[in-house]
Amino acid sequence: MDLFEIIGLVFKILSYVVLADVIVSWVLDPFHPVRSFLDSIVQPMLEPIRRMLPPVTGIDFSPFLLLLLLTIVQSLVLRILASVL
Repeated sequence: MDLFEIIGLVFKILSYVVLADVIVSWVLDPFHPVRSFLDSIVQPMLEPIRRMLPPVTGIDFSPFLLLLLLTIVQSLVLRILASVL
């Protein structure tokens, strides 16, 4: 496994964790251990986005924006890495 695959895998795992956090937030109690674990990973990334993007009509779009930002950052990191190597 080369460096590009590792970076891609890390971003893919982060994206899956964000999606899992969204789904789990709909079905599990806020104090459930799985939800607490996912929140401990995802919430620090969501907080700055939520400060800039308040919920619209009760819908929190910050996880979707985070997924978009993760995709953009992954692309930028891989392009920069490709130009350096």
